[in-house]
Amino acid sequence: MTDKSIVTGVEPRQLLPTATGRQTWAALRTELTRLPGLSAVAGTLLVAAAATGLVAPWVLGRLVDDVIAGSDTPQMVAWAGVIAGAAVLAGLLTAIGAAVAARLGETVLARLRERVLDRALHLPSATLERAGTGDLVARAGDDVAVVTNVIATSGPAFLGALLSVVLTAAGLFALDWRLGIAGLVAAPAYAMALRWYLKRSVSFYARERVATGERTQATAEALRGSATVRAYRMENAHVARIADRSAVARDLSLEIFGLFTRFGLRINRSEFVGLAAVLLAGFLLVRDDFVTVGAATTAALYFHRLFNPIGLLLFESDSVLQAGASLARLVGVTTLPDTASSDGTRPARRERPEPAALEVTVAQHRYDDGPVVLRDIALRLAPGERVALVGASGAGKSTLAGIIAGIIAPSHGAVSLRGVPLAHLGEHRLRREIALISQEVHVFAGPLADDLRLANPDATDAELTAALDLVGATDWLRTLPDGLATAVGEGGRHLTSAQAQQLALARLVLADPAVAVLDEATAEAGSAGARDLDRAAVAATEGRTTLIVAHRLSQAATADRVIVMDHGRIAEHGTHAELLDAGGGYSQLWRSWSMPDLVVPGRRESAEQIQNQPVPG
Repeated sequence: MTDKSIVTGVEPRQLLPTATGRQTWAALRTELTRLPGLSAVAGTLLVAAAATGLVAPWVLGRLVDDVIAGSDTPQMVAWAGVIAGAAVLAGLLTAIGAAVAARLGETVLARLRERVLDRALHLPSATLERAGTGDLVARAGDDVAVVTNVIATSGPAFLGALLSVVLTAAGLFALDWRLGIAGLVAAPAYAMALRWYLKRSVSFYARERVATGERTQATAEALRGSATVRAYRMENAHVARIADRSAVARDLSLEIFGLFTRFGLRINRSEFVGLAAVLLAGFLLVRDDFVTVGAATTAALYFHRLFNPIGLLLFESDSVLQAGASLARLVGVTTLPDTASSDGTRPARRERPEPAALEVTVAQHRYDDGPVVLRDIALRLAPGERVALVGASGAGKSTLAGIIAGIIAPSHGAVSLRGVPLAHLGEHRLRREIALISQEVHVFAGPLADDLRLANPDATDAELTAALDLVGATDWLRTLPDGLATAVGEGGRHLTSAQAQQLALARLVLADPAVAVLDEATAEAGSAGARDLDRAAVAATEGRTTLIVAHRLSQAATADRVIVMDHGRIAEHGTHAELLDAGGGYSQLWRSWSMPDLVVPGRRESAEQIQNQPVPG
């Protein structure tokens, strides 16, 4: 969430869980039992299609026997008609069965995706912060795409092939148990080939999905922090990081393809062994008059018919394994504890935010086994107090803000609101009590009113307009063609960075929390709009306990108290006037930042513009 992770790229990730095989199958069974009718129809059609496919080889065997017996032409034509009719019926049943099975699979996936999305939206902020957005985006995007592709294409074919193999094997035994045993000679060869492949490929697929998530995370971090990346001239380092993650995913894909090619050679060998065994058994049985020539012919055709479904099963196992790995990652999200209200209702909101004291004690904080980024922090925010955090980049400001907002759990420390530890509040109450606004503001696609009502679904149009007016957005609101009904975000009206930040502040007003944490929430504004956004932030946080990670010292000057951080510690604290009188680091920073005579010759910035520039760091 901070410049630290963007610049250094070392913030550790604790990926969201991946479900076990048992959990994944249990989730599928649960969804299928919710659709008993559709499941039964799909199963019946697929079984009927596979059974109808056995008719043609059986009729051809009878045809051979009739030819040997000298049957007349009408009998031959009748058998030909049966073969044609069975082929047409099998084609129709296969097509309809595949369509119904695909519908069943897509419905199951849609419901599972809803569960994943619901659980993701209710994830504790600290969990999402540790996992990173890349992991969740990869699951909701790439993993869903992989499973969808299998359900729509290879999934129904895979099920149909499995049924064909089972029914055809039963048909071989129905002809003669010795022909059935001959066909089973190929089973060990197939099993050995599949075992060889699975043993080597399953781990690759799991690693490939993780590598995809890491690549997405690296890309998301670089894009999200593009301004900071450019400022620190870290473009090459981030491009190299993305290239490294992409190379890992590419190499894994190539290794899997190599395994798959060698797997195909083993399958061809198994087919040769099985067909040779059936032909030899058929010859011996016909010679000794145990079966007819037609029965032996049917057995050979049955086994030859197994080539395609067995090959499809084994070759499509590649796609099915990928889908299984992706499905396990989706189900893994649903196994996370549900933090939603037990009765599904939204708790009643306060009429006005109550005064709230907030206490922070952090002996030290580090990310896993990384270096200590905060130490010896003891801070109390009085009810309604406005406190500004100041310090150079990397001083620990945003990390402390994340801890105060409940986004990050301190390694050794605690945060209490009104004397109650944040960990005891529960995620929903925590989010009602404390709101965090960062410089990463997202404008959701859709009507402006819907975007605002994300903070308070029950807000009236008058309340939405009042919130926008409070943060100074009335002027551009009047320019919108449809007012609050105007579509904004992707595909709609584009909002500038300053307008998007005003929108976020208006959401804060509507959410009405007791505590507001602004992590450089007005940093995107240039000098022309900086004062307007600062005034909007003051208005939006009026009467609330507020922590501001100051991007400009003008924000610190208007705060009730200023906390100066240096290398993860509190170096100074006091009012703006007290720190200036103390003559410490803050005083020196203020003088060097605010003096008009620092204007470089040839530049035309005014003293006001100089004072609206970011804090040096």
